Amino acid sequence: MNEPEFPPDGQPVDKYLDLLRVRMDSEDYQLLLKVVAPALRALEQQPPGKLDFALDPEDTLHLPQEIRDEAALVIATAVTGRLDNQLVEIQVDGTGPVRVVTDAATASDPSRLAEIAGCIRQRQQDADELRGIAEASGMPTEF
Repeated sequence: MNEPEFPPDGQPVDKYLDLLRVRMDSEDYQLLLKVVAPALRALEQQPPGKLDFALDPEDTLHLPQEIRDEAALVIATAVTGRLDNQLVEIQVDGTGPVRVVTDAATASDPSRLAEIAGCIRQRQQDADELRGIAEASGMPTEF
């Protein structure tokens, strides 16, 4: 893995947002900011450890896929400090396609992508098992 690509005169996420501001339609850019603002504020308050950051599907369902993709990349830039993040779609058995943000080297490595698909598959199986336990115990199954 390469060293993070910090621009010399600012934070990577600021640089990435500046590029998006130039490239995107104004309304789309404002929508993007609205989606990523809570995550960016949370990251300012407490840097991530080994956390997964995901966009809430209910909050982003109405957004065009391009804005959801860019939001994921903005958050990834804030978390990793890298500007080489890429969004890839991985086919996961039983779940279908899953969009994941990763570094450029991993995005171009089929064996690493297969490992990620395996992890996603395992997490889904674990979640299904926990839902079954919760249901059998009379507890809520949405978590």
